[in-house]
Amino acid sequence: MNSLNIDLQMVQDARTYLKNHIEKTPLRKARSLPGNVYYKCENLQITGSFKIRGALNRLRFLTPQEKLKGVIASSAGNHAQGVAMGAKIHGVKATIVMPETAPMIKVLATQKYGAEVILHGEYYDHAYEKAMQMAQSEGQVFIHPYQDQKVIAGQGTIALEILEDMENIKQVVVPIGGGGLIGGIAYVIKKLHPKCEIIGVVTDQTTGMMDLKEHRKPEQKLKVSTIADGIAVKRPSPEMFATYINPYVDRIVSVSDNEIAEAIVNLMEKDKLVVEGSGAAGVAAVMSGKIDTEKSDDGAADNGATVVLVCGGNIDMNTMFAVIETGLRRKGRHTRISVIASDLPGELAKLTAIFAKNRANILDVMHDRVSSELSVRETRIDFLLETTSFEHAKELETLLQAEGVRLLRAELSK
Repeated sequence: MNSLNIDLQMVQDARTYLKNHIEKTPLRKARSLPGNVYYKCENLQITGSFKIRGALNRLRFLTPQEKLKGVIASSAGNHAQGVAMGAKIHGVKATIVMPETAPMIKVLATQKYGAEVILHGEYYDHAYEKAMQMAQSEGQVFIHPYQDQKVIAGQGTIALEILEDMENIKQVVVPIGGGGLIGGIAYVIKKLHPKCEIIGVVTDQTTGMMDLKEHRKPEQKLKVSTIADGIAVKRPSPEMFATYINPYVDRIVSVSDNEIAEAIVNLMEKDKLVVEGSGAAGVAAVMSGKIDTEKSDDGAADNGATVVLVCGGNIDMNTMFAVIETGLRRKGRHTRISVIASDLPGELAKLTAIFAKNRANILDVMHDRVSSELSVRETRIDFLLETTSFEHAKELETLLQAEGVRLLRAELSK
C-alpha cells in the first residue's frame, strides 16, 4: 500500500478513536445562500479548526520511544494548535515552527496548549525547512500537516459525520491547501456516495492544485499575500494530487481575497459564525456564483443539498477589522465620496445636511487644502459614509451633483 493511501476501515477506526476527544460539529443551514446549502462548521471544533482530527489521529500511533523524543511540526497556525493539543492529550513534548508572519492569535493559542513555539522565516516554506532540519538533528518525529496517511484518515472522519447527518447530498465544497482535508473527505464520499460532486476551492494567489487539475504548469511565486493563510500553499504536492485530487475531486475553482472578505462578513452578519479566511473560501465560491447550488449538472432544478466546509474560525482581530471594512465596501455598505467645495463657512454643513436627509451616516471626514488640483479658496473633502447599498450610494452622488457640488470621485467598489 502506498504510504499516502487510506481505506475506509482506517477512517472508521479514526472516527471511533476521535469520538472521545473532539466535537461532532453541526451541519447548519445557510441563511442567505441560494439553494439547499448547509455549512459543516469545523470553525466550532475544539482548537477552532478541523486540524485537530488529523493531528490527534497521527499522534496515537507514536511508539513509546518516539513519545520520549517528542514531536515537531511546522504550521501557519491551525495545524500548530492541533499538534499542540494532541501532544498535550498524549503527554508528549511538542515543538512548533511557525513563520514570523503567523497571526498572533494562533501563536498564543499554540503556546497555551503547552507547545514550544519557534518563529522562523517569512513564509510557511521557511518554517517547514527549519522544522525538518530540527527533526533530523534532534530525532523528533515530524508531524506533516497534510502529506501523511494517518492525518488524511483523520480528516476523512468529517465525511463520515456529514453522511451520518444527511443522505441527499449532490455536492461537497472543500477549501484546498496541501490537500489533506479534501483528500480524506473526497475519498470517503466517493467510496460511499459516488454520484456526489466534490469541488475544491483555492485562493487565486495559490492556484497550484487547480493548475494541475486543468493540465497547466503551476506558477512558481516568490511572494504570496492573502487573508486565506491556511490554504496558501505555494508549491502543490504532486503526490497528493496523484493520490487524491486527480482521482476523487471533480473540479476546482479559485476565489479572490475580496470575495473571501465578503463571505466572512456575510457569515458573521447572517449566520452568526466567526470564520477565518481559509475557512470562508468555499462560501466565497458559492456567493460569487462560481458554484451553482440550485441546479444539477443537466440544468434541471435539484433539491439535493450542497455541503460547504467552513473549516476554521481562528481569525486575527486586526485582520477581522480590515476584512469587515472590505466586505462592507463590496456590499455597498461603506462608500467613499470626494468633493471639491468652496473653502467658506457653512459649506461643510450644507454637504452633511444632504447626507443626513438621505439616511447616510458619516463615519469619517478628511480635508485637503494643499492639493495641486485645487484653486485658491477651494478644499477637497473626503467622506467615508455608511450606506445601505450601491443604489443608495449612487443616489447620493446624483443628489450632490443636482446641488451643484463638484464630485471628484465616487468610490462604489464591487
